[in-house]
Amino acid sequence: MPSLSDLPNLGKTVIAELARVGITTPAQLKRAGSVGAALKLDRAGIDVCTSKLSGLEGAIRGIRWHKIPAEERAELRKRFEERRSQR
Repeated sequence: MPSLSDLPNLGKTVIAELARVGITTPAQLKRAGSVGAALKLDRAGIDVCTSKLSGLEGAIRGIRWHKIPAEERAELRKRFEERRSQR
């Protein structure tokens, strides 16, 4: 069974943070989506920078976050901030 540590971009700290919000498997991360997972982290008081958000997206896609085009990373951040402000 794959684990979060098998995915790119996710080190021990982020894996522990995800576990704190109930995301412990790649399938759970994929279901939550990068923005959804980031919102859960934010609600738990965990800082979500653009690199972490991009890292989550890259983990879901199976690529290093650096390979996600800058425009897509900016769009992810915009979606995160919009949803965050709706609370």
